[in-house]
This record gives sequence, C-alpha cells and structure tokens, in this order.
Amino acid sequence: MEPLLIGERLPAQRGGPLADLALELTQKSPGDADTVAGTGERQARRIVSALLEKQVLVSESPRAPLRLAFPAVLASRWMPGLFPEKIE
Repeated sequence: MEPLLIGERLPAQRGGPLADLALELTQKSPGDADTVAGTGERQARRIVSALLEKQVLVSESPRAPLRLAFPAVLASRWMPGLFPEKIE
C-alpha cells in the first residue's frame, strides 16, 4: 500500500482553500506569505499566525521554514472517511 499525499489524488476532499494555502505556504519562505495569500504583508502575517496557533503549520523559529502539520481536530475535515465518527 503506497502513501497518499494530500493533493495527490483527492483535490476535492482536501479541506478547501485554507488547506491549499497552508500547503502552498510550506513550499515558500515565510517572507513570501503575502504573495502566496494574495494579501498585504500585515494580513499575510495574521494568516500565518492563525495557522500556527491552530497548529496547521509549525516552525522551529520565526525565520525557520514552515511545515505542514496534521492536528487531530482537523483529521475528519482534511481526510474524510479515514477515521469513523462513531464506534458502534
């Protein structure tokens, strides 16, 4: 069984524009966040801060590269059907 990467075969189920933005931010430097988000620098910093606070993105320091994380609270949204909602 080969691993499935987000965005590889399930683009409609990824979790929407927020997941797309988070994924794209991990491929750029933090200084390019305004370009990636299509906003001004201040708004881009707010977006990145919110994603870091929600643990969607992680970073070792303010200038270190951003990495995509998979917080458990978003598992059912980002990977629908992976975990059962209820155990019967």
